[in-house]
Amino acid sequence: MPNEQTAQSLAAKIADYRFGEISQPDGEHVLRWVHQFPEAVRAGVLSEMDHVLGKTYCSRASAVQFLAGLLTNAALAGENAGLFWHQANLLDIQQNGNSQKEMLGLFKELLAAGYGQNHQTTKSNVYVYIDDAIFTGNRVGNDLEAWLKSDAPRIARVHIIVLAVHTLGSWQLGNRLKKAASDAGKDITFSTWRIGEIENRKAYRDSSEILWPVSLPPSAAEYAGGRFPFEPRRPGGTKSPFSSEAARQLLEGALVEAGMRIRSFSANPAANIRPLGYGPFGVGFGSTIVTYRNCPNNAPLALWWGDPTAGRLHPLSKWLPLVPRKTYG
Repeated sequence: MPNEQTAQSLAAKIADYRFGEISQPDGEHVLRWVHQFPEAVRAGVLSEMDHVLGKTYCSRASAVQFLAGLLTNAALAGENAGLFWHQANLLDIQQNGNSQKEMLGLFKELLAAGYGQNHQTTKSNVYVYIDDAIFTGNRVGNDLEAWLKSDAPRIARVHIIVLAVHTLGSWQLGNRLKKAASDAGKDITFSTWRIGEIENRKAYRDSSEILWPVSLPPSAAEYAGGRFPFEPRRPGGTKSPFSSEAARQLLEGALVEAGMRIRSFSANPAANIRPLGYGPFGVGFGSTIVTYRNCPNNAPLALWWGDPTAGRLHPLSKWLPLVPRKTYG
């Protein structure tokens, strides 16, 4: 049986999720969510989700602490931080979604509190791109590549500020931006600032920090083939954010099964909407990162898919999400 105390613990960890937009999650909400899993795994799923999100959930307070620290970080802003931020160009170029505008709004509040409402008269060649996280790197890449082709100066330094980075996406993004700058005939250097980095490269899957199962049930055979087939993780290399190898395997298995069940609710589910999150490979991306402002679609479907307000005949009504996702629309 799921423990009510553990449910309350998990609810407390995600208490500020989409604060002011949705009802604050409480222990009852968490228990309703976990009771959608088979009885045999409910207690294990709840206990491990409490542990994992205790490591990977980024609250607004954590984001504020990180961003405030960057304002006076000499490695970023130099010895005269006030002048640096007075002259820095804050990019607002996101093509899809509102994450950049929301993160910029928070950052500007901190700038105003720390350095006042200075009016800029002369800009520097320093640019700041801010967002919540890097998963595949595609969104940041699309935004900055378009900027490099159009408005970017010939010489500049770009600081990418995010709350979390996944290693594969970071590597792919770095290569993409380097090529895009070269193709545009511009001398642009890039630096990335983040709270943490999550290992998710295939070559390091045995020590990965995302959901990466050691095996798949026969019912998931469709994910064993294709252009990017599932490649199992060898057990034994488990580390943070998971509590143990056994607990990790239970959670991974339960989330894969739940994700396949969720996919079955749709007559023609999109190919890239996979059990462990959006992506073209294996059973999905497998991220465990959730921030106070949203849950990425790269996380398992069981965390974010569903809408309890949808009509009872609508597919979305068939699953109660732990952290309802806010879409671009």
